[in-house]
Amino acid sequence: MSYQQPDTAVSPTEPTNMFKVSSHPLALLCLILFKACALGLYLLGNFFTNNFILIFVLCVLILAIDFWMIKNISGRLLVGLRWWNEVLEDGSNEWIFESRDVNVPVNASDSRIFWTVLYGTPAVWSLLAIVAFFSLRFQWLLIVIIAVVLAAANLIGYQRCDKDQKRRWNQISQGGDSSFVSGMVSGLMSNAVSSGLMGRFFSRG
Repeated sequence: MSYQQPDTAVSPTEPTNMFKVSSHPLALLCLILFKACALGLYLLGNFFTNNFILIFVLCVLILAIDFWMIKNISGRLLVGLRWWNEVLEDGSNEWIFESRDVNVPVNASDSRIFWTVLYGTPAVWSLLAIVAFFSLRFQWLLIVIIAVVLAAANLIGYQRCDKDQKRRWNQISQGGDSSFVSGMVSGLMSNAVSSGLMGRFFSRG
């Protein structure tokens, strides 16, 4: 009998309303809101002010808040993952991952939206980078580069964290199989020894 990984997804009952079926609607709102604000400010900021410095500072501030929220809060609540990178004394980097327990379920709607946004964000900003480059708007390209770098960092971090989680779950599964096989072999050997001893006992008389 092999160890069965429990179902870790809770199917939404009303997929038409992602906030209603979400287990953490506030975290889901923040996941979308900060990105929408940064994108809207980048695309529509010129309609409200000609001050590029102001737009640049506000965009970078919103992008930084969004990066921190996803890395430390949204990912932990929506998909049960968290990552960070530490610089060691020798100057090397160490990736550290946290993930939910194998028995703790995750909301399927939250997970789908989280990963879609995580992959879609760097793609959208990369497209805007191409547009800014060919439009010769190099000062605006600075904002886009910062956005791409931050979005890509979160994407890479969560990809590695997800792989680490699956690796640990596989180890748990293999450990369960090994324990079951060992127990079965021990039981068979015990039965064989007991049967042999009992047979000898009854054969003597």
